[in-house]
Amino acid sequence: MELHGDELPADRLSDRALQAFFAFIAVTLFGYATFGVNPGLLVRFPGAADVYSKAFRFFAVTNIWFAWALLALFLTRAVRARWIPAFVILYAISLVSELAGTTTGFPFGEYRYSPVLDPMWFAHVPIVIPLSWFFMALPSYALARSVLPDANQRWTRVFLASAVLVSWDLSLDPAMSHATRYWMWGSSGAYYGMPWLNLLGWYVTGLVLMAALQILNTDRWLATLSLPWLRRFYLANLALPLGMNAAAGLWGAVIAAFAALAAAYGLGRWLGTAARSQRKPLGNGAIGPARIAG
Repeated sequence: MELHGDELPADRLSDRALQAFFAFIAVTLFGYATFGVNPGLLVRFPGAADVYSKAFRFFAVTNIWFAWALLALFLTRAVRARWIPAFVILYAISLVSELAGTTTGFPFGEYRYSPVLDPMWFAHVPIVIPLSWFFMALPSYALARSVLPDANQRWTRVFLASAVLVSWDLSLDPAMSHATRYWMWGSSGAYYGMPWLNLLGWYVTGLVLMAALQILNTDRWLATLSLPWLRRFYLANLALPLGMNAAAGLWGAVIAAFAALAAAYGLGRWLGTAARSQRKPLGNGAIGPARIAG
């Protein structure tokens, strides 16, 4: 019997590693909710401010490397090296997009990254940032594929997958540029300091990334992956900015992320159901063209 992605279990090592990642995120959120939101606590303990400044960099950079290594482990154990071409191409695309953004302001608006995320490509883009584009683009595409599995909907899937990716950014940007200062905007925008152009830039960049996954025919090996594991992985990466926003009282960002994700899921389900109903064969009692004519 052939199993579908929604039924396939992940291997035990990948499951344990994902549990460890959730634990790491919980520790990160505890530290931020305790000291990041209440910096006055740092003066009560000698040396606490110095420790927190080091932790501010450590947890941010380590979280990205941890997430990427976790997905790399999962993919390697499931499909060996078949995922590497997609990683290289998506890393390159997102790096070019980020370099354009940090040097010209297009397509995201004017912004710059904090030196806390060093080292950087060409003194502009932290080397870890394209990693995060990859490790969220892939599960976003897989989630879109789960509700739009038909081959004739593959390009509709690209548009939906980019919307799933942007849903993450609705929580990520407020957490990383408003609640904290991992990157700074050149001019203040309406959404927690972020310009609306950034969302358009994210969506367009997401379209290019998802189209690349489509052109590379990643569906051949994505179909063999555990979809429940990829769902949990996406939610783990969503939990960090959501938790930071909640701790900082940025409830609008929390609601916006959930609403966008629910809307994307609802749209995908509707499109998938509509496509299946259009090709559903007529039953014996159905009134088809031949029966009407007769």
